[in-house]
Amino acid sequence: MSAPVVVAVVANSPAEKAGVLPGDEFISLNGRRPRDVIEYRLIVDEARIEIEIARGGIEHFVTIDKQAGEPLGAEVSSALFDRVRTCDNHCEFCFIHQLPRGLRKSLYLKDDDYRLSFLYGNFTTLTRFTEADLERVITERLSPLFVSIHATDPELRARLLRNRRGATSLRWLKQLLAAGIEVHGQIVVCPGLNDGPHLARTLVDILEEYPSLATVAAVPLGVSRFSKESGMRPHEPAEAAAVIDTVEAFQEIYLKALGKRMAYVADEYYLLAGRPFPPASHYDGFPQHENGIGLASAFRAAFDGDEGAAFGVQPGFFSWVDGAPAEGYRSWRSSSQEQTALVTLRRNGAPKKPGSRSPVGVITGEYGAKVLRPLLSDSPLGRDVHLVEVANNFFGGNIAVTGLLSGADVAEALRQEPEAGHYLLPDVCLSQGKFIDGMTLEDLPRTVQVLPSDGGSLRRALERL
Repeated sequence: MSAPVVVAVVANSPAEKAGVLPGDEFISLNGRRPRDVIEYRLIVDEARIEIEIARGGIEHFVTIDKQAGEPLGAEVSSALFDRVRTCDNHCEFCFIHQLPRGLRKSLYLKDDDYRLSFLYGNFTTLTRFTEADLERVITERLSPLFVSIHATDPELRARLLRNRRGATSLRWLKQLLAAGIEVHGQIVVCPGLNDGPHLARTLVDILEEYPSLATVAAVPLGVSRFSKESGMRPHEPAEAAAVIDTVEAFQEIYLKALGKRMAYVADEYYLLAGRPFPPASHYDGFPQHENGIGLASAFRAAFDGDEGAAFGVQPGFFSWVDGAPAEGYRSWRSSSQEQTALVTLRRNGAPKKPGSRSPVGVITGEYGAKVLRPLLSDSPLGRDVHLVEVANNFFGGNIAVTGLLSGADVAEALRQEPEAGHYLLPDVCLSQGKFIDGMTLEDLPRTVQVLPSDGGSLRRALERL
């Protein structure tokens, strides 16, 4: 078990005034050694904090008096200070098993830790969940959580997870819901395994066994060229349409029985089936936006000027936790320099005279292009804007989302582009300034400007360019 290590101190914060420095190791806080950033925040929320600090091999104590609930102002190096609870499932559809060698080390961590579900929205199967975990979640109200359901039939779920505990671990879901914990579910639909009548049974069981579930999302599996599972294959268009039909039929059932749709379908299914996206109102506030549910409709709503378009459920603790590091599923993806450059572009860029705009290239993946092309063609902002559609040759298979584009594929697409004009890259492509293959913006053959991956940011950028 490690101790929190300070990586940044906020100016004029209680931590800075007390002399806390980056690199300090918090051996204990009020006599306790926190297990994770959740417990860390609960301690530093107190009005008086006695911190045992290790600095340069020397230990000393610092006492900080502040207002109760006032942020300490010390960002620490990780979310968990004890051992992360790794996943002991062996799902055929697991994308981590499909990653090639040589990528960022953090990408290979396959966690099944309820704390990371709470902090960042990671999905957990609950196969490693315990009575002690349940007690802590309920006592500390660690809500919402995100649970991978996949199937409610015990034998089928155990088969999908390749873990016999998968047959029984949904009992924890029932207890979490009974205690009033908000839970969002996910079903990764695998053609020929848990689709068709199995998907229908799962949705029936959810109504009967887990009616207080906040939402459940049906999402397609990703099959890259690195997959070694012969039983895994992408959906055919007719299969995608069948998933849509099944879920939408149950939406009507849920509306009548529960007063809410509850179940939603990933945007990819509408693209695969060649069907139009439902309107923004269909998604009831986009509760699973980050899971690809209603992302296209939310993007369009924001692009058209609806700044109130929701971006989904934020994990309750991480949305305000002081000291949580920028990592995980819901972290900032762009570096501060990239964000600052774009903010300067938006705020200080001189308005362009009619007809004076420079050409703009919007970098996107194959699915993103299907969403953006009609959006830009319907808008006057689409004038002098073209899409730089990037094929995902790095992963291959059916991997076509923008967030999994490699630097190498983006660079190859940009080599075909003229040097003049502006190129915009959504920050979903980057994590701490790097593409998934480790390349950086400096490695690209053209200068690109990074912007947040929402419709409002794209609109504002096009208005300024």
